[in-house]
Amino acid sequence: MTTYNYRIVNVFTDAASPCARLTGNPLCVFEDGRGLDDATMQALAQQFNLSETVFILPSDKATARVRIFTPAFEMSFAGHPTLGSAHVVRALKRCGDSVTLEMAAGVIPVTAQGDTWTLKANAPQTRVPDASVAEIAATLGLDVAAIAAAPLWVNTGNEQMVVPVANADAVRRCRPDPARMAAQQNADNVPKFFVWAELGNSEILARFFLLKHGALMEDHGTGSAVANLGGWFVTQRVTLPLKRIIQQGEPIARPARLMLDVDAEGGIFVGGHVVELGAGTVVV
Repeated sequence: MTTYNYRIVNVFTDAASPCARLTGNPLCVFEDGRGLDDATMQALAQQFNLSETVFILPSDKATARVRIFTPAFEMSFAGHPTLGSAHVVRALKRCGDSVTLEMAAGVIPVTAQGDTWTLKANAPQTRVPDASVAEIAATLGLDVAAIAAAPLWVNTGNEQMVVPVANADAVRRCRPDPARMAAQQNADNVPKFFVWAELGNSEILARFFLLKHGALMEDHGTGSAVANLGGWFVTQRVTLPLKRIIQQGEPIARPARLMLDVDAEGGIFVGGHVVELGAGTVVV
């Protein structure tokens, strides 16, 4: 048996909350995943049962290599694991505020100002859903009139359906149907829906839904989805540059605050504040 060190960090914390350190999206980061096989990594992700658990490994292409596991499967890219991993890699390697992370989706550059981290996402790829707008609305438990513009599958590293709705009330009213969701899967055969509405003053209210072992789940703060939202803006040819603050996690009493910046050339940047909450060891 071998002892492995891990850290727990919260990503996309909300400084306005009275319990700011206990907001955002929690992440388990194993400091050195060498010696762990795929099955053990997956079992450890199930053990911690967070939205993602990551394992840091050596890389000959970047500052470090990162593997990302949900409790059910491995992911090629995810936003809050990227930022949280960069925070831990900086502490371990003392490499300063510029980190590159190798993952299945490619090498992702990440930079920091203090403990606020920003990643640059891949250029977006898009496809039109097979389902009609009416079917997508029904999947979300909404009327067709609540859909503000055409939904679109967007992939800046992790394909998800981006669904713009009319207003914050429509975001809050979403009651997804798991059976309908199961019929609308991304390229990795996983249903993932990001529902959002403009609030004004460059702020957005959003929710992210997925299925885990057939059960409906709602994520706290989803960096990959915000990157895909940036891709949606780019493909809709809105005026660039643009900046948005995304509020997520409201219905599950776990506020998260994410920053989206799309530059004049269509470069997509997602950021948020990271705090280290604790550390420990496991023996496997």
